[in-house]
Formats: sequence, structure tokens, C-alpha cells
Amino acid sequence: MIPEGGNRFRTRSSSNRTINDGSDSTQLDQTQGRQAPTQPGHMRFSSLIVELIRARPRLVMWLAVLAQAALWLLVPLLIYRSPPGDLASLLAFGREYQVGTDLGPPLAFWLADAAFRLAGNHMFGVYVLSQLCFVVTFAALYELGRTIVGGPHAVLAVLLTVTATAFGAPNLQFGPAVLACPLWVLVLFHTWRIIGQGDHRSWFALSIEAGLLLLTISAAGWLLLLVVGFALAAARGRRAFGSFDPWFAALVVAVLVLPYAVWLLRAGTLNWPAWPDVSDPRELARTWGWMIGGLLLALLGMAFLIALNSRVVHRKLLRGRDSAPGVRRLPVDPLARPFVYFFALAPALVGSMIAVLFGFDAIAGGIGIALSMSGLAVVVATGDLIYLRRQQVLRVVWAAAIVTPALALLLMILVQPWISGTQMPTSLPGRAVAQFFGDSFQRRINRPLPAVVGDPQLAALIGLGPSRPHLLLATAPERGPWLTPEKFNEVGGVVVWRASDTAGTPPSDIASRFPGLVPEVPQSFDWLVNGRTAPLRIGWAIVRPRAP
Repeated sequence: MIPEGGNRFRTRSSSNRTINDGSDSTQLDQTQGRQAPTQPGHMRFSSLIVELIRARPRLVMWLAVLAQAALWLLVPLLIYRSPPGDLASLLAFGREYQVGTDLGPPLAFWLADAAFRLAGNHMFGVYVLSQLCFVVTFAALYELGRTIVGGPHAVLAVLLTVTATAFGAPNLQFGPAVLACPLWVLVLFHTWRIIGQGDHRSWFALSIEAGLLLLTISAAGWLLLLVVGFALAAARGRRAFGSFDPWFAALVVAVLVLPYAVWLLRAGTLNWPAWPDVSDPRELARTWGWMIGGLLLALLGMAFLIALNSRVVHRKLLRGRDSAPGVRRLPVDPLARPFVYFFALAPALVGSMIAVLFGFDAIAGGIGIALSMSGLAVVVATGDLIYLRRQQVLRVVWAAAIVTPALALLLMILVQPWISGTQMPTSLPGRAVAQFFGDSFQRRINRPLPAVVGDPQLAALIGLGPSRPHLLLATAPERGPWLTPEKFNEVGGVVVWRASDTAGTPPSDIASRFPGLVPEVPQSFDWLVNGRTAPLRIGWAIVRPRAP
């Protein structure tokens, strides 16, 4: 998809080129820069896709992005019986509508619960919300690219970016990292409008997006510092910051984040993390290398497309002819190149360093933010003229890069229970578990299930039941101030654990917290695919509410 660079744009010549002004309807050059043959029967053929990229890039962008969103909306509906990752726990926190928790800023939690409720207490609403985030991400990326490289090159950047695996299965796990992606790209878009195009009207939009980003992820602070640092390093950025507009934007941001900031102060959690242990720099470097390698691995599909479209592969391996249709743009703004390169590299490098130094499991800010500008950086680096060689091959490879992660996930869910005897967490019968314990409490006590405690994964799934019971965090009740052990014993609820036998004896930690607990007969549930795995056996007991 992305070839080697072309020459700088020159005035219209005899090769039948047309200047691209970045609009969706602008026709672009149709040759490689050579004199087009004039003999009959020698007209170069351009596929419909190329012509659409030239004339209707926004349409191509929407078709590609919506197709990917539809794919990853269909996948969980077909093969997921439980939410992926920590999504059930996120919803358990979200239904409490706390201003803040030790999990971070609250916005993603609130939106997840709202989407879940709007969908009739079904995960479909959260999956739609997740895909909406990435649709907005790519739409904002297209608009940013259009202002820098024009519509046709912008859609090529989007087509490359969607192949990154970070925008596949991980986006089903809605959370702060997923919600932060569209907010981050929108911040970059309006930042460029301000410092690159002198649009002072974008300050208000930027302030809203920055405030919402601070309410989404803890990494927002240093991400916004990157934005401010780049702006102050550029002469145009310093001029933009020399007006009254930044002060107004800062005021809007302060108003948005004030409740969360007050919570941080009252909760006493506004502390700097412990200084990292750098006694073994080789181990830190090795860990950082592995993290960078993971980022590069996520770009494997993009790299394959670039290689296939290169002149060397086209000529020597695919034995293609030199002639190929091209897509041309106007020269890039001198400030645009460092802008794109900086925000393509800095979040990935800084985020991975922070993760290594402080022992985080994933890159700080999320892999989506780290890779969001990768496609646009490739397009900017390629040059003013991009040739599209072997278009049929490129289309097949692009489609394979989009579909293969979904097929791999499907294969893993269906085959893994037969090969290893282990199960994917999404194969847990979530709705059946929640329905059973909700109905059991309703029949025994004659009221909806108010609370649940026990195995964190099982308890979070039961928390998605019709009555949306509160989740008591038994091992760390201070993390959930909405429900204390005393309150749980007062209102009653269900205690659950993974049973290893048919007796259903509760684990020692649960037995010590709830003395006198009378276990029920363990309940068994089938997995999505049982394979060589035994059915899921859940021990449980009912804590009856105290009489008023």
C-alpha cells in the first residue's frame, strides 16, 4: 500500500497530472510521472478502489472503518459468553457512579454502565460503545491527515492504521485505554488546527477534549505535557500560546476535572509513585526491548503491506511492470513533518519507558494511543506521490490483516479446550451464572439479589444480572466504599467460590469472613465448548438479610 517516496510536486506538466488540494472530489495524477503513452490501447487502467481513493477518499474511509467495526461487533455476539478482560469488574465499579476510585478517573466507568443500561442490561451496548470509540478515532485521524496530506493520502493512512492488531480484539475490552484513543486523536487534530493553521476557534474544542482525557486515563497528564512541549518548541506554537485563548482553555479544563481533583485530595491518593529500582539496568533495557518488540509486532500487517508495495518486491519477486497508478498530494507543511513524527514516536517511547520503570503490565497510556499516528507517519515519510502496485494483492493482504485476528480468536476459543484442556475467560457462561443466582435469591428471600461477594471473576459476572447487585470486594473492601462487610450482612446477598468437589465446602478465607455460612449444593455450568475441560462448578451460599 505504501511505496517509496516521490518527487516534490511541480506545476502541471504534459503527463496529465492534476493538483490535489486535499478535497474529496479532487482528481489526482494517474501516472508515475512519465509521459503517458498516446497510442490507442495503451491507456493505463486504474481500479475502482484507486479512483475512489482519488475522488471520494472520505467514502473509502467510512467503508473500511465501518466494515472493521461491524466485524468486531459481530465477533463477541457470536462467540463470547462472558465479557473479555476486566470488563465485568469495570461495569461493577461503573454502576456505583463514584467520582473516583483507585482504578483511576471515572469517565470510562460511567459510560460503560450507561451503555450497558441503554442496551437493556446487555453487553451489546458496551460492545457498540467500544466500536464507536474506534470509529471516532479513525474519523478524527482522517480529518487530521486531510489537513496535512490531503484526503487521498489521509485515507491511505487510515487504511494502514486499521491493520494494527491493537485496533482488533483489544478494542472489545472497553475501558480507559479504549476511550482515550478518540480523545487523544481529537486533541492532536485540534492542536494542529491551532498551531499549524492558526485556527483560534479550536481552543474550546481542545479544552473539552483535554479535560475529558484527564477524566479518562491517569497517563493524560504526561500526554498533554507532550502536546504543550511540542507547541512551545515551535515558533507558531509559541505565538498561539501567547494569546488569551490558552488561559480560557485551561479554565475550562480545570472546571471539568475539579470534582475528580477534589476526590484525589480527599482520598489521599495524590502521591508520586515510588522511585523505580534501576539497580539492574540490563534487565530494564531487556524488558523495554520486549515491550518495543510487542509494539512492532502489532504493526506486522502494516509492514507487510509496505513491503509488498515496494519497488523491489514488485519488480523482482512479483515480476510486476513498472507502471502503476499513483496518488499525489501537495507538499507537506514544514511543521507538519515533525508534528506527525513526534506524536508517532513520543507516546510509544515515553509510555513504554514509564511502564518498564514502574513495573506496569502494559504500556502507559495504552497501545492504541502509542500506535494511533503510525499510519500517518508512514504516509508523510513516503513522499508526495504514492504508487499503488499490485492492487489486487494489496486488497487481499489488507483484508487478511483485518480478518485474521478475528479468525485466530475464533479458532482459539473453539480448539483450545480440546488441545490444552484450558478455557478462554470469554467462554464462561456469564448470563447463565448471573441468572441462576439472581433467581435463586429471589425465590428464597422474595426480593431481588442486592449484593454478591466471593471469587472476583464470578462475583463480577453475577453483578451483571437483572438486579445489578452491588459487588463487595472481599479482599480489599476499602476499594469499594459503596458496600462494606457490615452493610453486606445487613442487606444479605450471595457468596460464591469455585468448588473443587460436590460438597461445596467454602475456602478458609470465605469461611472466616462469614462464620456460620451454610453452603448449598454446588451448581455446575457448561462452557461454550467443554472439550477436555470439566464443567464449571460453583459453590455458593446465601446470606439472609437481617430483620428490620
